[in-house]
Amino acid sequence: MKNPWVITGIIAVLLLGSAVWYSGSSAEKSNEGVEIFNHIKGNNDAIVSLVEYSDFQCPACAAFHPVVADILSEYGDNIKFEYKHFPLPMHTFAQKAAIAAEAAGQQDKFFEYHDLLFANQGEWSVANNPNIFFIKYAEELELDLDKFKIHLNSSLLRDKVKSDLDQGHALGVTGTPSFYLNGEFMDPNKFQTIEGFIEQIVLVVDPESASTTKATNSGVRFGL
Repeated sequence: MKNPWVITGIIAVLLLGSAVWYSGSSAEKSNEGVEIFNHIKGNNDAIVSLVEYSDFQCPACAAFHPVVADILSEYGDNIKFEYKHFPLPMHTFAQKAAIAAEAAGQQDKFFEYHDLLFANQGEWSVANNPNIFFIKYAEELELDLDKFKIHLNSSLLRDKVKSDLDQGHALGVTGTPSFYLNGEFMDPNKFQTIEGFIEQIVLVVDPESASTTKATNSGVRFGL
């Protein structure tokens, strides 16, 4: 009769090996076809560059979202806008939301998904399971849901979010939203309101109209 401890040991090794193989296979599948993109709107060749470090769960970022959209609508031909992730640790679902946006980006819908996340921030950010809403938004955009769900677990997309975060830390970013205009940090102490924020940008993009630019929601402040 064979030693039962030997047989048990062999079974344990086989089970461990299959678990490692499955884990590796699953990780490989979640990264299948994944490409890493920079998320740019406006004119990619513009001499004026606006970079935003943002957090999808940040209320101030949600408040600035329509403002940036209006600026791009008005001056998009003269601005290169780039969105970068900076999920703050106090926002439980910010990183997951960023990865979900990246997963949508694999199907060329990053900014469309980005818009839905900000528009529905009050919904998914307080949910017990935000993935339910992340999938719902993917459905609204008619994404391939199977592919989207797989990419939600992509280590490469998680690394992309972390890379943006690390870049922000290297620059000295501590809060969101943080903006860089032509490589220079836009210090919120120099413009306490959204009106001031717009005027700073217009001063660079279209100096002649800077003095007359106004914002209807100028009471919103940084640091919310």
